[in-house]
This record gives sequence, C-alpha cells and structure tokens, in this order.
Amino acid sequence: MQNIQIKKDLAAKTIQITRDFNAPLNKVWRAFTEKELLDQWWGPQPWKAETKHMDFTEGGYWLYAMVGPNDEKHWSRADFVTIDPMKSFKGKDGFCDENGTMNPEMPLTDWTNVFTETAEGTRVTNTLQFQDVKDLQTLVDMGFEQGYSMGLNQLEALLDSL
Repeated sequence: MQNIQIKKDLAAKTIQITRDFNAPLNKVWRAFTEKELLDQWWGPQPWKAETKHMDFTEGGYWLYAMVGPNDEKHWSRADFVTIDPMKSFKGKDGFCDENGTMNPEMPLTDWTNVFTETAEGTRVTNTLQFQDVKDLQTLVDMGFEQGYSMGLNQLEALLDSL
C-alpha cells in the first residue's frame, strides 16, 4: 500500500505528510519509537540511520547520524516534548554535532506525529511546523520530501517483515 500525501502550506509554514500502512498500529508505533527499528528504515537509501542515544520519554531525545555510502555522517537530534502512547508524539528536530549541540544555522522543526487505526491498518500524519518560510524552503531544497518518502517506503517493507 503506497498512499502518501504531502501538503505544503507556506502561509502556515507547515509541511504535512500522510501515509497509510497495511500494518497494525502497534507495529507502526514501534517502528517510529524504537531505535533498533528506526535504524532500519529512517532515511533514504543508500544512507542509513545510526542511533547514538535514544530515550523515548517526555524530555528525552534521539541523537542519530545519517551515515552515507562513504561513511560520511550528518547528525540530527529529536527532542521528545509530549507522548500520548499509541496515539501521538510531538518533538523538536534539528541538525547538530555528534554531541547533540544544535546547529543554529540550520532549520529547527516542530514535529507532530499522529497515529490512527484504519480499516486497512494505520495512518500516520506528520506535521512539520517551521519558524519561517525560509527554514521550510531550506529543508525542501535539501531533498526532504523525496528522502522522507523513500524512508516511508522502506518502513512499509520493514513492517511486512515484522
């Protein structure tokens, strides 16, 4: 099932990604919240996520590197703000160094991730809120839409194997 919708709203400074998965809610939730599963699908091939630290609790964070085919690393950090188990979680995400120190030159994004059971499985709606349109455009110019779509396709394959 490959049903993805991406909506950009420049006035609201948001990008919303909706994707349906033919998998039960508990599996999809685990894939978004457990480092062992995130490392298997997060990011576009041939890049791979490599978790350095994961504490999926309110006030916790995920520190990871996107590792390229030549072993280059680009670090990111996601801070978990609120968690409503099996329903949603919110956080702040941005680029950082290997110690988790945020890079003020790069966009900081507020993420809201909502998980909804459907007749066929699970719908995930990710809403990214930006400080300004320039930050949204920076992420788009970096290939976010294509890269995140590729990751979600990899997630579909992973869910089939769980």
